[in-house]
Amino acid sequence: MSNQRPIGVFDSGVGGLTVAREIMRQMPDERIVYFGDTARVPYGSKSRVTIIRFVRQIVRFLETKKVKAIAIACNTASSYALDTIEAEVDLPIIGVVKPGARTAIRTTVNRRIGVIGTDATINSGMYPQYIHSLAPDIEVFGKACPLFCPLVEEGMLHDFVTEEIAHRYLTELKGRDIDTLILGCTHYPLIRSLIGKCMGPGVQLVNPAYETAVSLRDMLREKDLLAAPLPAGSEPHHEFYVSDGAEKFENFANSILPYDIRKTQVVDIEGYSMEKING
Repeated sequence: MSNQRPIGVFDSGVGGLTVAREIMRQMPDERIVYFGDTARVPYGSKSRVTIIRFVRQIVRFLETKKVKAIAIACNTASSYALDTIEAEVDLPIIGVVKPGARTAIRTTVNRRIGVIGTDATINSGMYPQYIHSLAPDIEVFGKACPLFCPLVEEGMLHDFVTEEIAHRYLTELKGRDIDTLILGCTHYPLIRSLIGKCMGPGVQLVNPAYETAVSLRDMLREKDLLAAPLPAGSEPHHEFYVSDGAEKFENFANSILPYDIRKTQVVDIEGYSMEKING
């Protein structure tokens, strides 16, 4: 049995487009409803209570779009809000933390893993907690890289300023003798080549965006929710929404997605209920 309802994907801004891009590649027949909370980006400096409030609003909005599943394409929101929202919503929900962590465990040889992310993601301890629940012997070293997110949002992917910041952030991790590095923010795959250059060829980079798309595909297959194949030559109709700056978002999205975005709509996300989804 197929299910033609769309998949909901959301992030604090443009970073979640890396997850949307991987979903499009892994599941080309699926439709996506994407929401980028561009008015309130970044999430990494905000409190757990605030992030849960934001996520409840966004999930309520996605529910109005009749989505069949939701991908939280944000490490900070996954770290702070996934468990809460899973208990409140009767929809399959997946975050980006666990798929990336499982891949890092399979990848590391010397059992030393690095994680880079926002302040909130690193401070949550979600990655080391989950990794240690599966492999207690692995050492995990976290490093907050708060400036990466705004630099990516500004489109400074190949700027010398971004390169200088990357070297400053990553020097500490280079001294930890890690052989695997988790890109613990969905913005970071957009500067993956720069991060790889800084870390050197001896460090394998793990992209949770790719791993999340694969895990989502497996979850939809298991629940009989995969869409039917599209007719030859046709493309799925994706929808894109933001809380501010539609034109800027659209220009950025069209530079990295395999499909051109024809329209991005601004949503008053504060107008959606802050109460519990089923409350």
